[in-house]
Amino acid sequence: MAVRFGSFELATDARLLTRSGESLHLTPKAYDLLALLVDAAPRVVPKAELHARLWPDTFVADTTLVGLVKEVRRVLGDTGAAAPVIRTVARVGYAFSAPLEREAPALARGHWLVADGRSFPLGDGVNAIGREPSAAVWLDSGSVSRRHATITVAGAGARLEDVGSKNGSQVNGVPVRAPVTLRDGDHLIIGTVPLTYRTSASGLSTETRVRAAAGS
Repeated sequence: MAVRFGSFELATDARLLTRSGESLHLTPKAYDLLALLVDAAPRVVPKAELHARLWPDTFVADTTLVGLVKEVRRVLGDTGAAAPVIRTVARVGYAFSAPLEREAPALARGHWLVADGRSFPLGDGVNAIGREPSAAVWLDSGSVSRRHATITVAGAGARLEDVGSKNGSQVNGVPVRAPVTLRDGDHLIIGTVPLTYRTSASGLSTETRVRAAAGS
C-alpha cells in the first residue's frame, strides 16, 4: 500500500520511500520508525511503544531512538519548526503530523460461509472447519468433529475437503469423498449443520463476523 505526503511516497509493501519518483535511502530501523509513525498518524506514539516495536527483544538507550528520528527528519528535509513532519511531544513520544493521502487497497475477492445468518470470513490458504475453538469456522455442534473439514482459498477459487470426520460433509446433497471446488451459492452440510458458501469481488455482504454457536 502506498501513502503520500507532499512530494513523498511511502510504499510499505516494497519498503520504498521516494520523493518525486526518486528513491531515498533510509537505514532499516529508520524506515521502520517512519512506517510505524505514518501508520499511527496522527496519534502520538509513546517512546515506550516505539522501543517495544522497534527493538522487541533488546534494550537500547533512548539516544538510539533520537538518532533514528534525526535520520528520518534529515531525509525528509524536515526543518520547519513551526510545522514539523515529525512532531516531538516532550517526555512522551513522537507523531507524524504532515497531511497524508492513503491509497485505497486493491479490492480483493471475498470468500465466506453463512450459517443461520452468521458470516464466517475465509482467508487465503487453509481454513479449518470444526468444533475446535481455534477453527476459522467454529461450529459448536455435537455432529461436527473437532477438525471436520477444510476450505482452501487460493485467489478466486476455494476447495472443500473432508478430513476424516465422523459424520461427513456434503456439497449440494452429494457426500464429499475428494476435494470439491466450490461455487457461489453452494449448499454445504458439515455434520448436520447447513451452511452456504458465498464469494464476491466486493467482499462480504454483511459486517456480521461473529464466532457464535451453530447447530445448537
